[in-house]
Amino acid sequence: MTSIGGAGTSGMVDWNLAVATATRLVRPGPEVSRDEAREVVAELRRHAKASEEHVRAYTRMFPEGTDPGGIADTPVLVVDRAGWIKANVAGFRELLTPLLGKMQERRSTTPGSGVLGAVGGKVTGVELGILLSFLASRILGQYETFAPAGRDLPAGAHGGGRLLLVAPNIVHVERELEVSPHDFRLWVCLHEETHRTQFTAVPWLRDHLQGEIQSFLAATDVDPGTVVERLREAAQTLTGGRPEGEEGEPSPSLVELVQTPEQREILGRLTAVMSLLEGHADYVMDGVGPQVVPSVAEIREKFQARRARGASRLDLALRRLLGLDAKLRQYRDGERFVRAVVGQVGMDGFNRVWTSPNTLPTKSEIAAPADWIARVHRKADS
Repeated sequence: MTSIGGAGTSGMVDWNLAVATATRLVRPGPEVSRDEAREVVAELRRHAKASEEHVRAYTRMFPEGTDPGGIADTPVLVVDRAGWIKANVAGFRELLTPLLGKMQERRSTTPGSGVLGAVGGKVTGVELGILLSFLASRILGQYETFAPAGRDLPAGAHGGGRLLLVAPNIVHVERELEVSPHDFRLWVCLHEETHRTQFTAVPWLRDHLQGEIQSFLAATDVDPGTVVERLREAAQTLTGGRPEGEEGEPSPSLVELVQTPEQREILGRLTAVMSLLEGHADYVMDGVGPQVVPSVAEIREKFQARRARGASRLDLALRRLLGLDAKLRQYRDGERFVRAVVGQVGMDGFNRVWTSPNTLPTKSEIAAPADWIARVHRKADS
């Protein structure tokens, strides 16, 4: 197995063990023949390429330094569940290094140091691996904004990320929903290509988002033992170690555990940006869909119902713990914002949102699009 970064077995988390654990525990994908698997991969690559033109024409957004037919500086990778796990562990390590370093420094002086000493990097790696094994069977596609380039997982040569399409998960969902495979695969690619276009056409967006995340992590004032305990709780939920019928208030999500007053402000800004990005992708997917995806209405209806209900009580508990229920709200709130703004000022008027960090909507403006229009348009036009 390829190591993730340098000292994969040192520090607070054994990253290589996280990969090995998740890969071992992840559910097998749907049964497909070798020929069918090749065709799925080939079709997803064709759809990803076709989506570039569709998304750019609809959004009027083009990667910096290219003409409308230019190629984004980010690779498209069709991966299996193990490939998604490896890519995400590398990304997590890249983002979490400052926080883990800070926790490591506090290890010998905090009340949680005994817990951390007992758990250790290897056990934490196992627990992280259990969580990743759960997520790896649910992600259809992902634009990895902060992806570090690796031997097996290339990334953009000029600071770009990479677009991942998780083939077995796409096949699983299209079968579950009983929709046209050709249409569903293109529909998924339209959503993910919108994310790639957002970051390649708005060069400051990646650095802005990374800066906000690093500020959030730098402001963390958290007992390391508490984080480990929440990881253990999530892992026990997956493995049946925690009784399903436990009463009381739901556990806070991992994100909610590390909020200082400063972090709450940063998290509000991050929530607004993520709502914008996810809502914009949904809006574009539905806007382009009728032109190129004949069964888009059926796909959207079935997929929304699937999103809303979750797969089980276990899914609901883990979505809460991991903060995934907030992500579902981001899709809905962000899509309403984009639809309202485009309806009032058109696509070019909406695209003023990408001018600078100052023109991004606030969390309150996501809920009140007219306030964003008043701030950005009336001020600029006066």
